[in-house]
Amino acid sequence: MVLTHTTNHTYAHPFPTVTLAFFLRYYSPHLNPFSSHVLSTDTISSHVDPATGRLHTTRIHLKKSRIPTAVVKLLPASVTGGGGDKSSYVLETSVIDIKEGWMKTESRNLNFTGVLSVVEQQQYSATPADQPASPTPPRGTASVGAHLRPLSPNTFVTTTLSYHSMLGGRRHDKPDIVASHAAAATATPDNGSPRRIGDWISGWGARRIQRSIESIASTKTDDQMVKSRDGMRIVLERLRNNGVVAVLRELRRREGKAGVFDQSSP
Repeated sequence: MVLTHTTNHTYAHPFPTVTLAFFLRYYSPHLNPFSSHVLSTDTISSHVDPATGRLHTTRIHLKKSRIPTAVVKLLPASVTGGGGDKSSYVLETSVIDIKEGWMKTESRNLNFTGVLSVVEQQQYSATPADQPASPTPPRGTASVGAHLRPLSPNTFVTTTLSYHSMLGGRRHDKPDIVASHAAAATATPDNGSPRRIGDWISGWGARRIQRSIESIASTKTDDQMVKSRDGMRIVLERLRNNGVVAVLRELRRREGKAGVFDQSSP
C-alpha cells in the first residue's frame, strides 16, 4: 500500500525567481531560517542537455529526523537505530526547461527505507496545471514579438508526497532483512514486560503496521508543507527586495568567502 497526499500552491513570483529560490532554499539558515534541519548539501551532477536545453541536476542533502517521532517510539531500537537525533540522506533530482517554463523535482530518503520510504514529487510551472503552456517557436526560427511569451507574475506548484512502508513484508521472495532483525529484538508493551517484535508483527499483522506507519507520517504533511512554503517565501522576498547579487554577496560575506559577487561594481 502506498499512501499519497497531493496539494497545489501558487507563489506570487515569476518562474525564474522561484527556480532560483528552490536551489537556494537550503543554502544557509541566514537566508532560510526553516532550513536549520539541513546539515549539508552537495551537488552530485549538473549538466545542460544540448539537444533540449534542459538543466538536469542531482543533489544529496543530509537532514535531521526523517523518521517521525511517533514511528521511532512505535518500533524497537534494532529497526530504527535507537533514540536520540536521527539523520538521513535525501536524494534530489530536478529537470528545468526555462524556455517552456516548467521544472520537475523528486526527493526521496535513502536511509530507513525498509521502515518508511518518502517520495516527494513537485511540478513547477509558469502556467496553471489546467492551462496548456504557450507554444515555443521551432528551433532555427527567428524570435519575433509574436512568439515571445510574457513573463507570468505567478508560479504554480503541484506537490505529491508518497509514503510506503515495507516493514514486516517480503519482496521478490527474498529474506526480509528488517523482519529478521526485528524478530530477534525485544519490544516493551504497555504492561512493561519484554515482548519479541517478531511476535508483535505476527500478532498485529504486517499490513496493519505498515498502514499505521504511513498514516503517522502523512499526518505531518500539512505542518511540513507550511514550513517548506514559508521558507521558500522568505527566500523569494529577499531575492525580490534585495536582488540576486546582493543576496549572494551577503551569504558569501557571512561565510567569510571571497568571490565574484563580493567585488565592487565598477
